[in-house]
Amino acid sequence: MTTSTLPTARTVRRTDDVDGGPATTSRRRAAVIAGVGYVLLFALAIFANFAVFETMVVPGDPATTVANIAADPLLFRLAVVAFLAVFVIDVVVAWALHLVFRPVDADRSLLTAWSRLTYTVFLGVALVFAMQALALAEGGAAVAALDDGARAAQAMLALQAFDVTWLVGLVAFGLHLVLLGTLVLRAGETSRLLGWLLVVAGVAYAVDTVAHLVLADYEAVAGVMLAIVFVPSVLAEGWMGLWLLLRAGRGTPPTADLEPVIA
Repeated sequence: MTTSTLPTARTVRRTDDVDGGPATTSRRRAAVIAGVGYVLLFALAIFANFAVFETMVVPGDPATTVANIAADPLLFRLAVVAFLAVFVIDVVVAWALHLVFRPVDADRSLLTAWSRLTYTVFLGVALVFAMQALALAEGGAAVAALDDGARAAQAMLALQAFDVTWLVGLVAFGLHLVLLGTLVLRAGETSRLLGWLLVVAGVAYAVDTVAHLVLADYEAVAGVMLAIVFVPSVLAEGWMGLWLLLRAGRGTPPTADLEPVIA
């Protein structure tokens, strides 16, 4: 056997097969899937959180909150279903974003997906508390032993548990946005401003959660914190969704650094 027939070291680029086997979904298709997911998430979250929960739940007033839920339990249930849809769609979006950015940095893309999935798990757990609040508000045999005041108090506690569980999950979501922003910056396929906006939005989510947990009177600064979180997150995620739908994944994908591979 001559040396020319011996295995030699060669250098290859990481492409879509970095996780073991060629991808069966193209970057462009994955980008479109993620973009559609972003649009659906926006619509569902606005309905569930702002149109229903924010209008029905009155902070510091359990009786009014329970009365609002009991007056239209179907609307509350639809909001929970919308959150459940968010729970499922987030899993798909995490997977699709991983495929889009895997050629850029496979390890960081995987961590980005896992951080979004971690947030998604917390959202799913939070929905259990929302359904508990609904059961208390509607009354029935299961809570017949409780008077109206006790039911209202426990329903409010369940809704607070929903908020806290979701907020803890949002720390992981903030990490997801920071990592996603760094991937956008590294890919160089769109404006660097989008990457930095994602990073700022991610930090804002984490700061808001810490404020919720640390401040005894969070309501006093709730308006300011809402602006700090809402403005960068809407700009960043809205822009991200549009870019995924219209531009991402077109042409030659960016590649990670060259790696030595024995062949």
